[in-house]
Amino acid sequence: MATNIVHISGQRKKAIARATLKPGKGIIRINKMLLELHKPELAKQRIMEPLQLAGDVANKVNININVHGGGWQAQSDATRLAIARGLVKFSGSKDLRQTFLDYDRHLVVADVRQVEPSKPNNSKARAKRQKSYR
Repeated sequence: MATNIVHISGQRKKAIARATLKPGKGIIRINKMLLELHKPELAKQRIMEPLQLAGDVANKVNININVHGGGWQAQSDATRLAIARGLVKFSGSKDLRQTFLDYDRHLVVADVRQVEPSKPNNSKARAKRQKSYR
């Protein structure tokens, strides 16, 4: 049984990405589909950012990611957060963590903002009912 298996998650809005990192040849799968086939292209590029910054560390691990909830942008942000955290934990390198922080803080630290819920008898979260005087 391998001792170098890392389980980690990343969240953004309603999207949750759970990643499993194992020693391997650098194969990345998102919802059982290879990263090369992932659409849209912008999401794929954002997901590949931590892999490019990590360099040869990313080529030594196989990453399986299960992501659900939210939209495609929130899912891609949650996925890149999970990948970056997993690579830092897998390598055990503080230099890699600092590289991620210098590039983009949201690669390692989650953005905890959530959508404000709608209030009772209102159409939107901040909108108020108009008052009619006549």
